[in-house]
Amino acid sequence: MSRYDSRERHSLVETAEALADAARAVTLRYFRTEGLEAESKTAAEYDPVTAADRGAEQAMRAELARRRPDDAILGEEFGARPGTSGLTWVLDPIDGTRGFISGTPTWGVLIAVGDATGPLYGVIDQPYIGERFRGGFGKAWCDGPPGRRPLRARTGRSLDQAILFTTFPEIGTEAERRAFRNVSARARLTRYGMDCYAYALLAAGHIDLVIECGLNPYDIQAPIAVIRAAGGIVTDWQGGPAHGGGRAIAAASPELHAEVLPLLDLSEVSA
Repeated sequence: MSRYDSRERHSLVETAEALADAARAVTLRYFRTEGLEAESKTAAEYDPVTAADRGAEQAMRAELARRRPDDAILGEEFGARPGTSGLTWVLDPIDGTRGFISGTPTWGVLIAVGDATGPLYGVIDQPYIGERFRGGFGKAWCDGPPGRRPLRARTGRSLDQAILFTTFPEIGTEAERRAFRNVSARARLTRYGMDCYAYALLAAGHIDLVIECGLNPYDIQAPIAVIRAAGGIVTDWQGGPAHGGGRAIAAASPELHAEVLPLLDLSEVSA
């Protein structure tokens, strides 16, 4: 991170804000409107995409073309665009399209910027509620209806006191589901289906764990940046980097992470 001076950091933060504003304007034009159509990306399972998804990503890409044309882009809807700066913007215009088309306000716009080491700065934006969670470069904060407040993951909770969130049981292999149940059976409370908003709640100190699998880089990079800046930890199920997608565990504290990680050992539940 030291290679990015204050001027460059300011540019990245300012650009992320502009991208979130652009996506917010598009998504709110479509959310909870009559006649919004969704098509499935695949025939094997229902994976919806809407004009709001595509329009929001196009708006963010247009901002990047104007502000930072040398940076690379990886977006859910329009794929990868190479760059020369060493930085990549990772965009999910609507994380939680199923929730979006259902009218629930738990979807979000995910924006991350990073280099080969992973995400440096991230934004989780919930346009309808008006909450924007940010984290990176040593700071984590949220703007929302109550005003601006710092983000801080809560500490001092063991698994038997923890609140756990996930998109399960919709995704995952049987072995992955068994591993998840190893954790869920020991947690105080398990809740389902919050998409990226669960990660925002962890960064804000309201919950303790998010466990997922089947993720893409654009699903997890912004949450990684926000949660780490808020004092939490995000890894894969083996304790390694999670920014490439796949399986991820986000924990409010290193101690809780260390308690949960052995319970996600697939070699112990695959038999």
